[in-house]
Amino acid sequence: MARIVLLQFAAAFIVALAVFLLSNFSAGLSALLGGLSCALPNAFFAFRLYASTKKPGGANPMSFFIGEFIKIALTLALMGAVVMFYPGLNWLAFLAAFILVMKSYLILLFRY
Repeated sequence: MARIVLLQFAAAFIVALAVFLLSNFSAGLSALLGGLSCALPNAFFAFRLYASTKKPGGANPMSFFIGEFIKIALTLALMGAVVMFYPGLNWLAFLAAFILVMKSYLILLFRY
Protein backbone atom coordinates (compact mmCIF):
# COMPACT_ATOMS: atom_id res chain seq x y z
CA MET A 1 0.00 0.00 0.00
CA ALA A 2 2.85 2.37 0.78
CA ARG A 3 4.37 1.81 -2.65
CA ILE A 4 1.15 2.83 -4.36
CA VAL A 5 0.89 6.00 -2.28
CA LEU A 6 4.52 6.88 -2.96
CA LEU A 7 3.98 6.20 -6.65
CA GLN A 8 1.02 8.56 -6.65
CA PHE A 9 3.05 11.34 -5.04
CA ALA A 10 5.88 10.74 -7.51
CA ALA A 11 3.41 10.80 -10.40
CA ALA A 12 1.96 14.09 -9.15
CA PHE A 13 5.38 15.74 -9.08
CA ILE A 14 6.51 14.24 -12.40
CA VAL A 15 3.32 15.31 -14.20
CA ALA A 16 3.56 18.79 -12.68
CA LEU A 17 7.20 19.11 -13.76
CA ALA A 18 6.39 17.92 -17.29
CA VAL A 19 3.48 20.34 -17.60
CA PHE A 20 5.62 23.16 -16.22
CA LEU A 21 8.36 22.46 -18.76
CA LEU A 22 5.92 22.15 -21.66
CA SER A 23 3.68 25.07 -20.72
CA ASN A 24 4.00 27.68 -18.00
CA PHE A 25 4.11 28.06 -14.23
CA SER A 26 0.34 28.41 -13.85
CA ALA A 27 -0.34 25.16 -15.70
CA GLY A 28 2.42 23.37 -13.75
CA LEU A 29 1.00 24.55 -10.44
CA SER A 30 -2.48 23.53 -11.55
CA ALA A 31 -1.17 20.06 -12.42
CA LEU A 32 0.58 19.78 -9.05
CA LEU A 33 -2.57 20.80 -7.20
CA GLY A 34 -4.65 18.35 -9.23
CA GLY A 35 -2.24 15.51 -8.51
CA LEU A 36 -2.08 16.31 -4.82
CA SER A 37 -5.88 16.50 -4.67
CA CYS A 38 -5.83 12.81 -5.51
CA ALA A 39 -2.68 11.65 -3.71
CA LEU A 40 -3.29 13.26 -0.29
CA PRO A 41 -6.71 11.68 0.36
CA ASN A 42 -5.39 8.30 -0.80
CA ALA A 43 -2.45 8.60 1.60
CA PHE A 44 -4.85 9.45 4.43
CA PHE A 45 -7.04 6.47 3.56
CA ALA A 46 -4.05 4.09 3.39
CA PHE A 47 -2.74 5.30 6.76
CA ARG A 48 -6.19 4.97 8.34
CA LEU A 49 -6.63 1.47 6.95
CA TYR A 50 -3.17 0.42 8.11
CA ALA A 51 -3.82 1.84 11.58
CA SER A 52 -7.12 -0.03 11.84
CA THR A 53 -5.37 -3.35 11.11
CA LYS A 54 -3.11 -2.81 14.12
CA LYS A 55 -6.00 -2.45 16.55
CA PRO A 56 -6.93 -5.39 18.74
CA GLY A 57 -9.34 -7.52 16.78
CA GLY A 58 -8.05 -6.27 13.42
CA ALA A 59 -9.83 -4.23 10.80
CA ASN A 60 -13.55 -4.42 10.25
CA PRO A 61 -15.48 -3.59 7.08
CA MET A 62 -17.09 -0.54 8.66
CA SER A 63 -13.71 1.17 9.14
CA PHE A 64 -13.04 0.60 5.43
CA PHE A 65 -16.33 2.21 4.37
CA ILE A 66 -15.91 5.14 6.77
CA GLY A 67 -12.37 5.67 5.47
CA GLU A 68 -13.58 5.57 1.88
CA PHE A 69 -16.29 8.13 2.66
CA ILE A 70 -13.73 10.41 4.31
CA LYS A 71 -11.39 9.97 1.33
CA ILE A 72 -14.08 11.02 -1.15
CA ALA A 73 -15.13 13.98 1.02
CA LEU A 74 -11.51 15.08 1.41
CA THR A 75 -10.95 14.81 -2.34
CA LEU A 76 -13.97 16.97 -3.06
CA ALA A 77 -12.95 19.47 -0.39
CA LEU A 78 -9.40 19.77 -1.77
CA MET A 79 -10.67 20.18 -5.33
CA GLY A 80 -13.17 22.78 -4.18
CA ALA A 81 -10.50 24.68 -2.25
CA VAL A 82 -8.24 24.77 -5.30
CA VAL A 83 -11.08 26.07 -7.48
CA MET A 84 -12.01 28.72 -4.91
CA PHE A 85 -8.56 29.95 -3.92
CA TYR A 86 -6.52 29.66 -7.13
CA PRO A 87 -7.92 32.06 -9.73
CA GLY A 88 -5.32 31.18 -12.39
CA LEU A 89 -6.37 27.53 -12.52
CA ASN A 90 -5.68 25.72 -15.76
CA TRP A 91 -8.53 23.22 -15.89
CA LEU A 92 -6.96 20.93 -18.47
CA ALA A 93 -3.73 20.52 -16.49
CA PHE A 94 -5.63 20.18 -13.21
CA LEU A 95 -7.98 17.43 -14.40
CA ALA A 96 -5.36 15.63 -16.50
CA ALA A 97 -2.98 15.41 -13.54
CA PHE A 98 -5.80 14.27 -11.27
CA ILE A 99 -6.73 11.45 -13.65
CA LEU A 100 -3.11 10.42 -14.28
CA VAL A 101 -2.36 10.23 -10.56
CA MET A 102 -5.61 8.39 -9.91
CA LYS A 103 -4.69 5.75 -12.51
CA SER A 104 -0.98 5.55 -11.66
CA TYR A 105 -1.52 2.40 -9.59
CA LEU A 106 -1.94 0.56 -12.89
CA ILE A 107 1.83 0.88 -13.35
CA LEU A 108 2.42 -1.24 -10.26
CA LEU A 109 -0.45 -3.56 -11.10
CA PHE A 110 0.96 -4.49 -14.51
CA ARG A 111 4.57 -4.50 -13.36
CA TYR A 112 4.33 -8.04 -11.98
